Amino acid sequence: MSAEEDVEAPRIDKGKGRAAPLHPTESTPLLASHSNSHQELEDYSTPRRHLCTRLFTVFTVTLLTCVLLLLVIVLIAYSYGSRASDISSDILIRRALVLRGPDRIDVLNFTQEEGLWVQVDGRIGVNAGAALEINSEEDDGLLAGMWKSLGQWGVRTLDSVTVNLSTIHVTSKHDLLANISFPPLDLPLTTNPPDNLSWLQKFSLPIHIKPTNDSSVLLRFAKESWKDGMINVKAAVDEATVSGGHLNENSWRKRLHLDRTDVTSNVRLRIPHLPGLPPPGHDIPFSELVSLRWFLIRSTPDKLVINATASVFNPLPENIAAAIPTLPFTILLPANDSSPIPIANVSTSPFSLSHPNVTLSIAGHVLPLDKSSSPYLSSFLSSYLSAEDAPILISSPLIHGIVVPSLFPAPRPPPQVLRNVTIKDMKIKPTNGGNMAASGTVFARVVLPRGINVGLDVNKVFPDVLIFDGPVSGEDDDPEDKALRRKVNVLGAPPERPLPDPLPERAFAHIRPDDWLPSISTPVETEGDEGSTVEVTAKIVDVPLQVLPGRDKEFRNFVGKVIFGSNGALAGVQGVAAVAVHVRGLPIKNGSGGEMELEGLPFQGSVRIGKKFM
Repeated sequence: MSAEEDVEAPRIDKGKGRAAPLHPTESTPLLASHSNSHQELEDYSTPRRHLCTRLFTVFTVTLLTCVLLLLVIVLIAYSYGSRASDISSDILIRRALVLRGPDRIDVLNFTQEEGLWVQVDGRIGVNAGAALEINSEEDDGLLAGMWKSLGQWGVRTLDSVTVNLSTIHVTSKHDLLANISFPPLDLPLTTNPPDNLSWLQKFSLPIHIKPTNDSSVLLRFAKESWKDGMINVKAAVDEATVSGGHLNENSWRKRLHLDRTDVTSNVRLRIPHLPGLPPPGHDIPFSELVSLRWFLIRSTPDKLVINATASVFNPLPENIAAAIPTLPFTILLPANDSSPIPIANVSTSPFSLSHPNVTLSIAGHVLPLDKSSSPYLSSFLSSYLSAEDAPILISSPLIHGIVVPSLFPAPRPPPQVLRNVTIKDMKIKPTNGGNMAASGTVFARVVLPRGINVGLDVNKVFPDVLIFDGPVSGEDDDPEDKALRRKVNVLGAPPERPLPDPLPERAFAHIRPDDWLPSISTPVETEGDEGSTVEVTAKIVDVPLQVLPGRDKEFRNFVGKVIFGSNGALAGVQGVAAVAVHVRGLPIKNGSGGEMELEGLPFQGSVRIGKKFM
């Protein structure tokens, strides 16, 4: 029998005998043998070691997995963060930043010292996928797709960033144009944006714009930009901070931030063709930007009040709306040998933008004028009354130093200021020197154009008259006369006009006094929508009557009609006159009244001369 057979096999009791106890009992010896006790300890410790081993293995693998995942995430975040930090500002703006608008602009305030505050509404968004090059493409491979998907997940998790910029310095090629500042702004992030702009987020942002104090720089920049057809500026920021999350958010996203210094970006915008204006590439047509539709000037006891309606061309896109508060302006007259002369202060009523033009309601008053400015005001009015657009300048105290040239439109056809001109009781007689002299009483009606309803007193006149044999044909005067109307000489009589060349048919004599003629004016009722109206009378006494060169025959024929005609002869009169008027309410500095001279006022009429007046 083998050794295995010598070992007693465990007995299996199939009867009803009592089984041996597995655990110690009262009959179990207190001291068991050493071999039995060691065997039982091994039986208990083995499964416990296996459990600890398994737990340690699971913990180690889990820890290593977490560390590896963390390293992968850190590497990916570092990769995308490094890529984001390496993108230049210009590339980021061109590739990722999408801005549409402004959709509305509200002017909040404007002061000369601090500049302009506006509320700007628009739409904005950042195509982070384009900036980081993680937008999905059809030809992406498996690894590229996984890599981009992970980046897109990170962008979606971050959701938005907050941008905080220091003051933005906007400069042209050489000069500072303006400083712009605004509060921190939320920028939503997206990847794979749709082709439309539905993914953009609306914003409403208060912006402070402080233009340069040197307004000539702004005007020069505007002229150069229009001439070049391009706006070319550089925007520079000393400090820029981009942090993760929304503006008021307090989460782990705020730990992600990017700081940059000395950020610059070049901005080039082509000026589009603006309907109603010539294409860019030439000088700015300032005179075509503003037109006067209606005006009223009326006298009060102490000043001249102005009300007007003007139309201003609006070059902004139709989708831009803005509410503009009251704006002050000063109207000036150009002076060739001195600084422009301010003549009126006006202000606009609050208005909203409209297209293609903005209608402005204007109210103001005429400023006190120096006596030295009277010639320029007289020249302005004379040009206006001669149907010639008068040049003016427009400035605003809000933008010191910028003066915009414009034109004050003259009425067309030219107004007939002097009407019903005649010479009553006219006498023509020889003088001791063999010359001829004329006497009589000049009657005329002075009618100001529509919109000028001022108190008027004509206190002296200066007629320059041609005498015709028979009524005047009514033809327009020579163009050279119009040029003479613009000449002003307040030191004495108006400048002498050269005789027309050639002389008008049937004209035979010329009457021009040596000095102003005192006159008396009486206000009369205005007809229709015309301006102020007065009737004027002035006596002429022995004023030299000069027979025109080569017209002695015409003169003798006229004298013959007067002497031998039963009803005398009808003489036509035509010429230009100057009038000195006192305007009630026109303030004159260091003077007692608002007197000015209006020259170049054309007139024509007729007078019947009988032989008793010869």
